[in-house]
Amino acid sequence: MTGGREPWHPGEQAVLDRLADPSRIQAFLNGIPYSTDPVYRSPRSVLRDRKAHCLDGALFAAAALRRIGHDPVLVDLRAENDDDHVIALYRVDGRLGAVATSNFVHLRFREPVFRSVRELALSYFEFYYNLDGEKTLRSWSAPLDLRRFDSLGWMVEDEGLGEIAAALDRVRHYPLLSREAVSRLSPVDGRTLRSGMTGTIEAGLYRPKRRGG
Repeated sequence: MTGGREPWHPGEQAVLDRLADPSRIQAFLNGIPYSTDPVYRSPRSVLRDRKAHCLDGALFAAAALRRIGHDPVLVDLRAENDDDHVIALYRVDGRLGAVATSNFVHLRFREPVFRSVRELALSYFEFYYNLDGEKTLRSWSAPLDLRRFDSLGWMVEDEGLGEIAAALDRVRHYPLLSREAVSRLSPVDGRTLRSGMTGTIEAGLYRPKRRGG
């Protein structure tokens, strides 16, 4: 935090003070619309506009988690023929959980029960699919500590957020599957696909590229 002080206005603090644990942070994000706007929003802008896409939501979650004693850390989940996804990590009793925003309902919160980032990333695998019913998650990134970017004022300023997005893209990613495993993947069944799309914003959906097209 800049100068070790809270950067928030009183009205913002009042909202954040109510987000006293990871599940309440997730509930706040669940209660605002998924953003289809082609911009990045800082946590301050999310509070103002009451909307967020996955990076905005992860940044907001990281800032809110930081206020209650967690390190502000993001992980990028990289997909094939689909959007990537960004989650904010938190740790309880040595186990990892996540807070996130997604247009797909099953790609959000995770309880702190996972022993490693890889194990946490794998918990998203079966629910990470595109509109063609293809399971698309392929890799996870090394954690990115947002304290590296405090000089950008990322909690309250929008201008430097592209630098964080670029850093997430550059950080080392680790494969979850071999090529052989990818070739054996089965399609997602219809009920699972439909359940994950409950409440989706159609304008924010990735349109898969057709094979051989």
